[in-house]
Amino acid sequence: MIKVEVLSTPGCGECAKVRESLKAIAEAMGHDKIIWRDINILDEMDYAAALGVMSVPAVAIDGRLAFSSPPSADTLRAELTKRLSA
Repeated sequence: MIKVEVLSTPGCGECAKVRESLKAIAEAMGHDKIIWRDINILDEMDYAAALGVMSVPAVAIDGRLAFSSPPSADTLRAELTKRLSA
């Protein structure tokens, strides 16, 4: 199982796009393979800083920063598929 986190702030349009892409990808791949959560960095600044997040949206996979800028849906899907087959 892969844990994916979208690090965002309220009102961020790009964050919403990444969140919706991830939600659709997770549903398509199966909730038994991918779990995800949206993290408001204003509530979890220490965690975001520990990951090295400098701007939002950012995406962490299994507790490590994977994308420091918004990935396309295809890029995110490819990365998750690669990790699931590893």
